[in-house]
Amino acid sequence: MTPEHKGTAQLTTAMMLSGTLGVFVVESGAPPFDVVLFRVLFGALALGGYVLARGWLRDHGFTRRTLSLAVLGGVLIVLNWVLLFESYANTSISVATVVYHTQPFYVVLLGALLFRERLTAAKVGWTAVAFAGLVLVSGVTPADLGGGGAYLTGVGQALLAALLYGLSTLVTKRITGVRPHLIALVQVLVGIPLLLPFADLGAMRGTGAGWGWLAGLGLLHTGVMYVLMYAAYAKLPTSKIAVLAFVYPAVAMVTDWAVYGHHIGPVQALGVPLIVTASLKVTLARTPAAAPAPRTAGHAARDASRTATPAACEA
Repeated sequence: MTPEHKGTAQLTTAMMLSGTLGVFVVESGAPPFDVVLFRVLFGALALGGYVLARGWLRDHGFTRRTLSLAVLGGVLIVLNWVLLFESYANTSISVATVVYHTQPFYVVLLGALLFRERLTAAKVGWTAVAFAGLVLVSGVTPADLGGGGAYLTGVGQALLAALLYGLSTLVTKRITGVRPHLIALVQVLVGIPLLLPFADLGAMRGTGAGWGWLAGLGLLHTGVMYVLMYAAYAKLPTSKIAVLAFVYPAVAMVTDWAVYGHHIGPVQALGVPLIVTASLKVTLARTPAAAPAPRTAGHAARDASRTATPAACEA
C-alpha cells in the first residue's frame, strides 16, 4: 500500500467516525455542556497517552506566544462543540452538520477581514453560491423568521459554531514548530476548567449506559479520530483532503436517517451540491506558490504544525 493510499484509508475512516458523532451525542442523553466536558476529559486521556507514548512532551516546541494561541484556539473549539451539540436537538443531525460545513467560507472571510488575506472575486462568488445552498438546506421559511422557535435557533447555533471553528482555524494557523497532536491536547485540556462551572454533574447520576457513548466521544471521536487525521494529512495533497472531507456530512445524513428516521426534504437537498461545490472551489483555489526550500529537521517540525489546520472540517 502506497503512503497516499494509506492516508486515504486513514482520512476516510476518520471522516466516517466524525459522521457518527451526532448519534453518540444524542444517545448519551446528557446536556450539551456535560457532553463536551466529558468529551474533553476522555479526549485528554486518549491524546495525552498517545503523546506520552511517542515521547513528544520532551521537545514540545511551545513558546509563550504559541501556547497562548493554542489556549485561545481551545476556548473557541470547545464553545463551538457546545453550540453544535445544542443545534442537533433543535434541528437534526443532518441539517446541523450540513450548515456547520460552511466553515471554509468563514475561514476565507475572516482571514480577509482580520488578517487582510487576499479575497478574490471568485471566492466572493462561490461564497454567495454557498449562502444560497445554506438557505435551501436550512429549510427556514419567512414564517420561521417571524415566529422564531427552536428550529431557527438550531440553525443559528450551527452557523455560530461554524464561525467559532473558522476563528479557531485562523488562530491555529499561526502556530508553527509544534506538532498538531500537542496543540489538540492543549485545546481539550483548556475545556476542562472552562466547562466545569457550567456542567450539571448532578444530572449525570442516572446516565447509566450513556457513559459508554460519552467515553466513545472522547476516545474515538477525539483520540483515535485526531490521530488518524493528522497521520493522513502528512500523506495527502490538499485536493484529496478537501474531497474526503465530505465523507463526514454524507455519513452524518445516512446515520441520522438510519437511526432516527430524519432526512432532509427535496428542496433542502438542492442546497447540498451548492455547498459542496462552492466549498471545494474555495478550498482548492490556486494561490501563488513559493519556491520550495530545502527540507531540514526544523522544516519537519513546522510541516507538522501546518497539518493542524487542514481543508477537512472536523467536529
